[in-house]
Amino acid sequence: MPKLPRLRRSSSLPGLSLSLGITVFWLSFIVLVPLSAVFLKSASGGLGEFVAAAFSSRALASYKVTFGAALIAAAVNVVFGLLIAWVLVRYEFPLKRLMGALVDLPFALPTAVAGIALTALYADTGLIGRQFAELGIPIAYTPAGIVVALTFIGLPFVVRTVEPVLAEVSREAEEAALTLGASRLQTFGRVILPTLFPALATGFTLAFARGAGEYGSVIFIAGNMPFKSEIAPLLIITQLEEFDYVGAAAIAVVMLLVSFGLLLVLNVLQHWQQRRLGT
Repeated sequence: MPKLPRLRRSSSLPGLSLSLGITVFWLSFIVLVPLSAVFLKSASGGLGEFVAAAFSSRALASYKVTFGAALIAAAVNVVFGLLIAWVLVRYEFPLKRLMGALVDLPFALPTAVAGIALTALYADTGLIGRQFAELGIPIAYTPAGIVVALTFIGLPFVVRTVEPVLAEVSREAEEAALTLGASRLQTFGRVILPTLFPALATGFTLAFARGAGEYGSVIFIAGNMPFKSEIAPLLIITQLEEFDYVGAAAIAVVMLLVSFGLLLVLNVLQHWQQRRLGT
């Protein structure tokens, strides 16, 4: 019996060499070249000027506000984003599609519009802020207002990252755990949560990175008081308006390194978790 010719697997895209070349070129053009320019500009004034600009008392205070608020907002979004994703995946109810659209609203809404709306709501004379002001807890024009804004813009990152993974979680494994005597809390902690951990870590990372670099929705509600509620992106804008390009680049480099370091740590943890679950 004559041998049939071996079929060659075809691909809709070009081969590895061409695809990899285009990928490297595009990433270099879009990501590496601009970031390299920032590093070079920050180093143009010498090490002393870089340290003076990047680690001044005002800059350190802005880092604390920026990264602290981004971390708190991302942690809040992990909890409530998981809850919202759970409801959207596990239950059927009226207006479910409307709720899903509301989750994506921060993606489409201009950040300046979000900032104005949040300020109007959480100011001392606003619908929500008035209630807190009566209790002696101001929200707008304080770091708490920054957390509120970053929570608003970061929520979709967690929900949309967790949602497809949660949809793939085996219901049989949950039922088996309940049959063997595990409580619902034990089932969630030992069966569901380990599976969702990589997605939660990714959503947390995306929400944090988005929050650390956010400007438009924060600028109105922050108050922008140096050493109190001034965010690092605003300090960069201030330095640029004063034509201190080296100082602005130095602050940008510090923010970039901190964000990249956190992204790297979380990706390593995510990779370790996936390997552990695979074994």
